[in-house]
Amino acid sequence: MAEDRGSPNGVPLYCAQPPQTKPVLRPDLSPDRARAILVGRSKWLNGTVLHYCFFDELGAAGAGEGGGSFNKIQLDEVRSAFEEWKSLGIGLEFVEVEDPADSEVRIGFMEGDGSWSYVGKDALGISRRERTMNFGWDLTSPHGQATARHEIGHLLAYGHEHQNPFAGIVWDEEAVFEELGGPPNNWPRQTTFHNVLRKLSTEEVEGSTWDPDSIMQYGFPAGLILQPEKYQQGIDSPLRLSANDKEFVQKWYPPIGATPRGLKPFQSVELNLSSGGQQDFEIVPAETRNYELRTFGDADILLVLFEEVDGEPRFLTGVDDSGVNDNGRLTVKLFQGRRYVARARLYSAWGTGNSAFMYW
Repeated sequence: MAEDRGSPNGVPLYCAQPPQTKPVLRPDLSPDRARAILVGRSKWLNGTVLHYCFFDELGAAGAGEGGGSFNKIQLDEVRSAFEEWKSLGIGLEFVEVEDPADSEVRIGFMEGDGSWSYVGKDALGISRRERTMNFGWDLTSPHGQATARHEIGHLLAYGHEHQNPFAGIVWDEEAVFEELGGPPNNWPRQTTFHNVLRKLSTEEVEGSTWDPDSIMQYGFPAGLILQPEKYQQGIDSPLRLSANDKEFVQKWYPPIGATPRGLKPFQSVELNLSSGGQQDFEIVPAETRNYELRTFGDADILLVLFEEVDGEPRFLTGVDDSGVNDNGRLTVKLFQGRRYVARARLYSAWGTGNSAFMYW
């Protein structure tokens, strides 16, 4: 996202997204199966509680400066951005915590390091001693407030909208390299390519249209875009969530319904899911022992077990069997009377298209 402090030519500061991990898939996978895995890999399981803390490499907010700036006004802008995304009625929860060890999301305010965020579940692969999101400029201006919503969009698994392969944007590439290589971004060519010129793969993008009003779209000055012709004079920086932004986040993370279906040991349940669909199950063991949880069928499934702690689901263990021929299996010690929730999300199915879940 762009900030309104820019160059004389109108080039603002931009979000510099870190490289995203991409799974190495077997070459013999069908295109539909591979695409379903790539599209779904970054999204959180619905119902996940994302814990965030304000953080620099010396600790949580207030523990030290380290080049960062923990200003309550800035922190409140980030809190407000989380609240706006949540107000759309999505099934994710956002909870602020003080201890980085309790967080999935660690937010810094390191000036000179730009604004950026890891995409979706990529944040889980980052050390608890490192940031997963950073804000490098003031968030109180309209552009700054949009930046906060943009970076949280990355956390929710959104990519950059101008990199949509269906956008039809033809760049004056050398002009882009020259403009972003100078003040205020001073980006090397590789960073410019990764964040602007590189088109996302059609295999990992949902939908087929470009939304220039998306909060995930950069604003660009005149002279960088050759086509479509109407944008040769530039694109304004979107300052709020677009209708499409809201529609997709509600599709990915719909409101959580009633209490999940309760399961007993050796009770097999069919997973009647389409690609991207999710089913949740409640497990309350009658005895303390090791249990096995397993999926069955010709399907790629992400299976994750949460334990309820102080009324909140906490990640316990999980398995992702996407791209392999074996079904996922978890062996875990469960305790009598405690409440657990198993969440199963389908990437893709083939053969009969049927899949099931059971524990014993």
